[in-house]
Amino acid sequence: MADKKSSSKLGGIVSAVVGVIAVAAFVLYQLGIIDLGTEEGADGPRDGGGASAPSGDLSVEQARTMLDELRVEEENDPPGYDRSMFPHWTSNVQDGCSTRQVVLVRSGENVETDDDCKPVSGSWYSDYDGETFTDAQDIDIDHMVPLKEGWRSGAHAWSTEERERFANDLESSPQLWAVSASSNRSKSDSDPAEWMPPLESSHCEYAAAWIEVKHVWELSVDPDEESALRAVLDGC
Repeated sequence: MADKKSSSKLGGIVSAVVGVIAVAAFVLYQLGIIDLGTEEGADGPRDGGGASAPSGDLSVEQARTMLDELRVEEENDPPGYDRSMFPHWTSNVQDGCSTRQVVLVRSGENVETDDDCKPVSGSWYSDYDGETFTDAQDIDIDHMVPLKEGWRSGAHAWSTEERERFANDLESSPQLWAVSASSNRSKSDSDPAEWMPPLESSHCEYAAAWIEVKHVWELSVDPDEESALRAVLDGC
């Protein structure tokens, strides 16, 4: 009988302790001190399309920290660059869609596609100039860090496979943006010391995204580029 009473008493103590821990954890979660891993998207895609959209949501301080960690060196432009060295718009990357098509679907509103994954309706807002388009043919997929800029910043030393991952980066960095064809072609292969989006209100996001791509891919920045990026962040 004594053993049963002891077991019962011990069980009660354990239950009480577990209850206290559960309540404490809930309170800490509500205060934002701990993450219980219950938020949607914690371990999965951030949007409904299956492929995670690039973050592009660094704080100014995070962007400054990443910029501090980048190599600053004079730009090196080895001969031999060709866009074909960065195979891009890889086909069948998701549900039979090419990289370009995936970006169009995830970046647009109310996008509908045909059986070949080609967008046939929808609308797209261009962050670079604030324009909205309803024809996908008016949209280019911009490499935040242009392929030639990547080459000059260190990608010349990569394998073709690594350059292909960089050119089709859907998940690891905010490298691919659906923007107006005119703004993309105006930008060409310029860095932020030479070109910034016409829409001034997008400059902070643009600089942070540029820094994040270079940081993720361990690319260098040249002195003028670094100065331009710091100037943008100082105004954010």
